[in-house]
Amino acid sequence: MRNPSCLAIILAAGDSTRMKSRRSKVLHPVAGRPMIVHVLEAISEAGVSEAALVVGRDADAIGAATAGTNVQVETFLQSERLGTAHAVLAARTALERGYDEILVTYGDVPLITGATLRAARTALADGSGVAVIGFEAANPTGYGRLMVKDGELLAIREEKDATDEERRIRRCNSGIMAISGRHAIELIAQVNNDNAKGEYYLTDIVEIARARGIATSVVDADENELAGCNNRQDLAAVERFWQERRRRELMLSGVSLIAPETVFLCHDTVIEPDVTVEPNVVFGPGVRVETGAVIGAFSHLEGAHVSADAHVGPYARLRPGSRLARDSKVGNFCEIKNATIGEGTKVNHLSYIGDAQIGSGTNIGAGTITCNYDGMNKNLTTIGSRAFIGSNASLVAPLNIGDGVIVAAGSTITADVPSNALAFGRARQETKPERANTVRKTSRA
Repeated sequence: MRNPSCLAIILAAGDSTRMKSRRSKVLHPVAGRPMIVHVLEAISEAGVSEAALVVGRDADAIGAATAGTNVQVETFLQSERLGTAHAVLAARTALERGYDEILVTYGDVPLITGATLRAARTALADGSGVAVIGFEAANPTGYGRLMVKDGELLAIREEKDATDEERRIRRCNSGIMAISGRHAIELIAQVNNDNAKGEYYLTDIVEIARARGIATSVVDADENELAGCNNRQDLAAVERFWQERRRRELMLSGVSLIAPETVFLCHDTVIEPDVTVEPNVVFGPGVRVETGAVIGAFSHLEGAHVSADAHVGPYARLRPGSRLARDSKVGNFCEIKNATIGEGTKVNHLSYIGDAQIGSGTNIGAGTITCNYDGMNKNLTTIGSRAFIGSNASLVAPLNIGDGVIVAAGSTITADVPSNALAFGRARQETKPERANTVRKTSRA
């Protein structure tokens, strides 16, 4: 069978005044990426590769944010805000290319899934001319109501235009719909603004279609999936819904989240089965954790790869470029940045390891730091395998420490150390008997 052509029209032209932000609301992040990109991902998962993006403010920034997705995006400017039907017709030149199907969605509904959008497309394939995505609302106030009888969608009534009886209906309109491309332009063009707000409602095409004998239907989805975002409170709610959904997916895949509500994930976080994540862990962009690893409480990871059976934290920070090999350990109050920690190597306490490569089986003592920045450039520290770096060592890069080296505690190492050498870099200790009393007497004076 021929795969029907489909155009997605994404409405993102609102002024975002309730966000009280310098940027369009569709650019605000959910799980670490702009919500408009979440929408494009769902469109791609629904089998749609072309989108018309209707924008108002920040058109260039929105266009830049959508670059690099799997959807070819064309931008259209809506200079006036006269309602959703008017917004769709801002992309009329795209509509006139003659697609089999039209999907209309919103740039501020980032939790919509490809499965739901595909279900709306399937309803068109099954004979509907218009398929509206709806939901059962816990509190329907403010939503348009779906007038359904015997499984058919009769009309959508905006709340301001609804009767008291119609307002008691809990099945509500998300605003997202699929329209047969054969009928789309003529249906939308017939919408008028004879309503309480004086706007051109896209929802009116349901009654227009039925008057022409065109079938209309409803596709139901979960209310949280269709949550929109108008202000910062909505943004926090959408983030919460996204996190809950992703945590559930991870736990069902075999990941142990000890206190799931305290773990925060990013859109691209990859965690394999049999990983344990303790409470209060934050995953920033670009993290992969392999099977058997443990991420201790209160750790923060970003741009890091944690190999199988490694242990991170508690209270550890992995910054971009961190690579932990199998069975390695980065312990409490340690920070790793752009560094490779070899297999079985331990960085247990209170250390900063930045711009470094450490071999296997090495022990990094408490309080050790790589002095990687000279005020102008970042420099590399290389430490071989089976080395022992004593506590409170300062390793001044660029520096190469060979295999099997022992660095004495409290040393400042500024020159390369060959394999199996013992390196000291500290002043000789002197002890002055009874001098402590003299110091205390002077201090009191």
